Amino acid sequence: MIVKKVATVIGVGPGLGAALAHRFAADYAVALVARNGEKLIELAREISAAGGTSLVVPADVSKEQEIVGAFERIRRELGDPDVLLYNAAMRPQGALMDTKPSTFENTWRVGSFGAFLAAQQVVPAMLQKRRGVILFTGATAGVKPFATSAAFGPAKFAMRGLAQVMARDLGPKGIHVAWINVDGAIDTPAIRELFPQLKEEDMLKPSAIAETYWHLAHQDPSAWTLEIDVRPFKEKF
Repeated sequence: MIVKKVATVIGVGPGLGAALAHRFAADYAVALVARNGEKLIELAREISAAGGTSLVVPADVSKEQEIVGAFERIRRELGDPDVLLYNAAMRPQGALMDTKPSTFENTWRVGSFGAFLAAQQVVPAMLQKRRGVILFTGATAGVKPFATSAAFGPAKFAMRGLAQVMARDLGPKGIHVAWINVDGAIDTPAIRELFPQLKEEDMLKPSAIAETYWHLAHQDPSAWTLEIDVRPFKEKF
């Protein structure tokens, strides 16, 4: 079993998820969780080349048994997670009557239900140690959604509510829970292709967001943050 502390990143894509994995791999053994494990192999190689430790764990976070199986493997091969970074999300566009019930349910499952299941997997060991960190990737849709966020908005509202419930319950027991409102487009190849008019300064840099997560994960207990916004300096809000 790995001696390092363990950070689990759920929802590892080419943007923020990968940046979080790289940042936390500096001091933690990192479990990389995503539905398609093959896409994580190169990221795992990059972490190894930099002297870090990682574990690729394929899992569909909308399914309870896959979450349970993923954490059983993480505990077996790395140890109990000290940090959980929940970054998984679906972002469908559509107003109420444009949204299929299955889309609404799947978006909720990935964005909120999966967060609930993952938290239940890590909290028992954190309670025993009386320390731990759980950070949720939120969005402005969890505060003020667009009319076309009929599925995404409620999922992020539910995640934010979960974070608040957990913070009140677990904070006094040594577990820091926080919700990060990522307000703006994250600089990824997909976003650049979808919105070619955006300049670099219009977007959030994944590595810069990851620094905020790192700071939150290492705050002194006398000054914990529950909610925080990150946005480009040009973003209107």
